Amino acid sequence: MTSEWTRRHFLGISALQAAAVLGLTRIGLESARAAEPPARDYAPAVVVGSGYGAAVSALRLGRAGVRTVVLEMGKLWDTAGPDGKVFPSTSAPDQRSMWFRRRTEAPLATFLWLDVVNRNITPYPGVLDRVDFGDMAVYLGRGVGGGSLVNGGMMPTPRRDYFAELFPGVSVDEMYDTYFPRARAMLGVSNVDPAWFESTEWYRFARVSRKHAHKADMKTVFVPNVYDFDYMKREAAGTAAKSALAGEVIYGNNHGKKSLDKTYLAAALGTGNVTLETLQRVIGVRRERDGTYVLTVRRIDLAGRAVETRELGCRQLFLGAGSLGTTEILLRARETGALPDLSEQIGLGWGPNGNVMTARANHVWDPVGANESTIPALGIDDWDNAANPVFAEIAPLPTGLEHWVSLYLAITKSPERGHFTYDAATDTARLNWQRTQNEPSVNAALNLFNRINRANHTIYRTDLFGENKPYSDKFTYHPLGGCVLGKATDAHGRVHGYRNLYVTDGSLIPGSIGVNPFLTITALAERNLARVLLEDSR
Repeated sequence: MTSEWTRRHFLGISALQAAAVLGLTRIGLESARAAEPPARDYAPAVVVGSGYGAAVSALRLGRAGVRTVVLEMGKLWDTAGPDGKVFPSTSAPDQRSMWFRRRTEAPLATFLWLDVVNRNITPYPGVLDRVDFGDMAVYLGRGVGGGSLVNGGMMPTPRRDYFAELFPGVSVDEMYDTYFPRARAMLGVSNVDPAWFESTEWYRFARVSRKHAHKADMKTVFVPNVYDFDYMKREAAGTAAKSALAGEVIYGNNHGKKSLDKTYLAAALGTGNVTLETLQRVIGVRRERDGTYVLTVRRIDLAGRAVETRELGCRQLFLGAGSLGTTEILLRARETGALPDLSEQIGLGWGPNGNVMTARANHVWDPVGANESTIPALGIDDWDNAANPVFAEIAPLPTGLEHWVSLYLAITKSPERGHFTYDAATDTARLNWQRTQNEPSVNAALNLFNRINRANHTIYRTDLFGENKPYSDKFTYHPLGGCVLGKATDAHGRVHGYRNLYVTDGSLIPGSIGVNPFLTITALAERNLARVLLEDSR
């Protein structure tokens, strides 16, 4: 990293810290090249969202000298609450945990059939949202950094052959030689020390699951992460404040994790060309005769009240609001006639990345340990199983007591796809997905874990998911699709029907990628922005 890059990154971090101290919703540095501060009603480029694809867009536009405004629906998470922490722990959630809820909605509904997992809370713009569509619910990060704030940080690279199958118009060599490495470097890849992993109490749960998988002749692999494993070792040694070892993950990590506000977004702000505005929701977009895009933007306060509605114009519009947000913005624009020439492909190709969560009950002589790191480091790789390809994250269940539970998030190769339609009555996009569409994923996941149970003479846990089932297939952490690359857009994310309109997030991926998707989203955004800046900014 060059000294200039380090200086700019530090400037961006400083801007975020200053905004937190002052309670600002508008964050940025005045560009050294700008004659005056940016006007509030126009910017050459606007990026909607601040998740992975949006953060890449902001950085690359800023480095290219393009004055850019980033609009984020959530808040900046950089101010400690009364407990001295920015984020609450998984076991003690409060208003900071969920987006305007009166009760938390964690993936596990019960423990030993008891309602001890969720808590009543005060409505607040919390860091995790769950959008319920009936037969499928979608978990989303809300805040500066999007999903990077609330995920487990696993960043596996997808299988090369599967990536080529999904994206026939994308150069696989270019992705694997250039853009995946670039994304890993920028995100801050970290690998667990194998010797420490084998000895620490904090990963006994993973070692037990590995042993059981190997007994069933299945392969396990270490998976890189954006959590700093060297920091975690200091946590275990008692020389650093605990985060992963203090039950923190689904409602944010106070330490250790390299979320986007510490990497891409900090670097973007450090260019001096990027301004970030929080608590801003884009509720409409239209195009003027001169080609300018005009966004209708609503700002809310911490109680969720609308305090301002304004219009913001731009020449280039980059949509990085995620599979749900980006798709809804474009569907609304097409169906209301604001952007009538949008493709009929908008809203199609959605999938939950084949997510299925399940749990097994281990024998009493196979304890998983009362202490569990919340950051997964190991996965079961059975993707070469032609009949039932599965990659399963060995997930933690940190309760502070011995429970003999092995928990997993399975990612399967399901052919099922849903689609979004615009509901004019509610002015929202509705996901069309039936519970029966989960069957290929459930069957593949249970095929794998039935084999593990048979080999180890173990059984499933049915007390965790609220339906007396050994699995849950009603939610996803990996929403993908809705504006598929090469269908709703060209091969580089340019939206069909309109110039200077781009999609730059997980909605480009056709419903499945076979692993945790954020590295792929980041790498695709890096690839697409490189071409857009070369060809469209002249």
